[in-house]
Amino acid sequence: MPDLAAPLVEWYRANARDLPWRQPEFGAWGVLVSEFMLQQTPVYRVIPHLEAWLARWPTPTDLAAAAPADAVRQWANLGYPRRALWLHRAAVEIRDRHDGVVPSDIDALLALTGIGDYTARAVAVFAYGDRHPVVDTNTRRVLARAIEGRSQPGPPSRRDLAAMNAILPEDRTTAAVVNAAAMELGATVCTARIPRCDVCPLSDRCAWLAVGRPDTGDERRKQAPYEGSDRQARGAVLRTLRDAANHAVPLADVVPDWPDALQRDRAIDSLIADGLAEADDGMLRLPA
Repeated sequence: MPDLAAPLVEWYRANARDLPWRQPEFGAWGVLVSEFMLQQTPVYRVIPHLEAWLARWPTPTDLAAAAPADAVRQWANLGYPRRALWLHRAAVEIRDRHDGVVPSDIDALLALTGIGDYTARAVAVFAYGDRHPVVDTNTRRVLARAIEGRSQPGPPSRRDLAAMNAILPEDRTTAAVVNAAAMELGATVCTARIPRCDVCPLSDRCAWLAVGRPDTGDERRKQAPYEGSDRQARGAVLRTLRDAANHAVPLADVVPDWPDALQRDRAIDSLIADGLAEADDGMLRLPA
């Protein structure tokens, strides 16, 4: 196993982006909210929404006291709006189970709504400084290239955590930096399409670069195009509800000009099933 930790730490301390959740005073709630928002959403889109969210609800208890509809509306156009409902439910659970304090224990974090293995580990490591491997898409790409000599990682598996754990130093503080550095390297240098190997701190020990950067295939699932998709229809319906007075619209007036009426109706049904909308008395509204 090549020593990846030392060059990652040195590179990160000189090149890390100045992001809000990396500030020492940001706190566990801010880290948790940022992780919810960063799922499948670029950093530049998240930052203004994150700042607005934390200004409105600076603690889990503040969010728990708000209506779910307020959370969905504040989520605005971040996409995947179920995350807003999940975050609201998690805030209620933090208030009721943990006296309003985001827990540090991974099992306690996993028991909260909407929190999976990655988010639980990210909060434990980046908010509380515990030593755990944290693996996102960017980290997996760095590990696949540097250690396995693959151009892209395979499907996510527990092996990713084992591979990341193997390069972590025992010191908790340094281990947290290595976790962050691997993510940052994948996001800014070891990118999916145009990796900048000439400025990579791992170039002298990267297995993929050593064998000439072969294309070893890409087994990752491809996301369907957004244009014309059910996701686009769901977004149009939610946008109508967010913008409406009292967040309620007669069902007949919900994006009536949508080109595919069956798709629109399917979107409405799926939003109701997900708890993102409610229908009664001929009206569609955000959840109470």
